[in-house]
Amino acid sequence: MKKYTMDDLLDIMVRLRGENGCPWDRVQTHQSIKKSMIEECYEAIDALDSGDDHAFANELGDVLLQVVFHARIAEERGAFDFGDVVNEICTKLITRHTHVFGEDKAVSAEEALGQWEKNKKKEKKLETYTAMLRDVPNYLPALMRSEKIQKKAGSVGFDWDSASPVYDKVAEELSEVKEAQNSENAERIEEEYGDLLFAVVNLGRHLNVTPEIALTKASDKFIKRFEKMENEALENNLDMADLTPEKLNSMWENAKKS
Repeated sequence: MKKYTMDDLLDIMVRLRGENGCPWDRVQTHQSIKKSMIEECYEAIDALDSGDDHAFANELGDVLLQVVFHARIAEERGAFDFGDVVNEICTKLITRHTHVFGEDKAVSAEEALGQWEKNKKKEKKLETYTAMLRDVPNYLPALMRSEKIQKKAGSVGFDWDSASPVYDKVAEELSEVKEAQNSENAERIEEEYGDLLFAVVNLGRHLNVTPEIALTKASDKFIKRFEKMENEALENNLDMADLTPEKLNSMWENAKKS
């Protein structure tokens, strides 16, 4: 079986976008396919977590396709091509790993990361710490973005020394959400709820837990328990939608035990 190369992929994309290519591929723009890149990255992570290496390789190919797709569209409008993309990442890897390709030293992962961040700040001309926080992409999932912002703030010393005061902060924010609910002011409720989530993310950091991963696992656990509830209902010829809250809660408690 033929073993395709990077050149083959680039040639295929040229043909797909060409005059006699695919009608769908030909009309796509950066904006029309931008969400696909996000989706493909998540699918690649799902494949990684599945432990199926073939599926992981397949999904990484889909991520690579998005890079090639955008590069081809950019080349058609005279902006840059795939070679420029490769050049950019190679340059970045060299200039930010000054402890490997330069004179700086780093003997631990923490020191290496610190060197990377220092070089990144210099290259991006992030002259203030606030600029460093604003540099965190808005497109990141909210939990992930807030975690990165907190880490960057913590890197300059604005952080708690332990988890203990963070528990107090979470309790404080929860109390403020309750007060906001009593005010029936929608904007205030949203603001205080956001503060509570931000504090919970902070707690996760201090517990060495990644909020995005923890919440994903919690959602998966909820689905499994919900399925057990539904199976119990089906075994008894019942429709969950017809059951009382008390009965559903009882079934939920049983699902948690099994």
